[in-house]
Amino acid sequence: MRYLLIGLSLAFCLTVSSCASPQRYDNVSVNVGINVPVYPRLVLVPGYPVYYDPQINLNYFFYDGLYWVFVNDNWYASSWYNGPWDIVEHHYVPLYILHVPVRYYRQPPAYFRGWHADAAPHWSERWGRDWETRRSGSDQWGRSSSAPDPAPLPSYQQQYSGDRYPREIEHQHSIRSENYRYQPREAVTQERFKQRSKRGQGNEDRRNEDRGRDRR
Repeated sequence: MRYLLIGLSLAFCLTVSSCASPQRYDNVSVNVGINVPVYPRLVLVPGYPVYYDPQINLNYFFYDGLYWVFVNDNWYASSWYNGPWDIVEHHYVPLYILHVPVRYYRQPPAYFRGWHADAAPHWSERWGRDWETRRSGSDQWGRSSSAPDPAPLPSYQQQYSGDRYPREIEHQHSIRSENYRYQPREAVTQERFKQRSKRGQGNEDRRNEDRGRDRR
């Protein structure tokens, strides 16, 4: 089997309180219980600037330079196809992701049953009045000629799988900065790229300091 699903239960690397109240974009990586061992075969959702993989048994998307997964009623994002993943609060998930029709969720939750396959999930019913108020007008969004062009796929990641897959954040950032020049349009994507850049630079500065001390 091309893709291996290693369970769906969340194994958070967070405290219980952090899990209960996810922030806008948590800078702590989590294990969402999935494994995508090779680069996915992404195709565009018709009429949307969002990609999905029709062969993977996951709610797995790519939009605006980030991979997105929907697991256990939470959204997670990563700049690399197999994580590590960061949780994204419901209020800040991009609308183009939220309006992908139900049929493109390869592992839809039970509460999707009865919803029209060619319409977006009923997030306001699931997430309540607070979400609906903060995302006012989201139900009126529709596909149109004003939708942005899809972000280019980070196909350079195809050569990284198995033992070659970079697990360290600074290593991922270094490879991406050399191979992927796309400038994201969504604030949540811009924030993630900025955070990862700072973390990568901070780790590099510490290594340089250590090397400097070793030379003394």
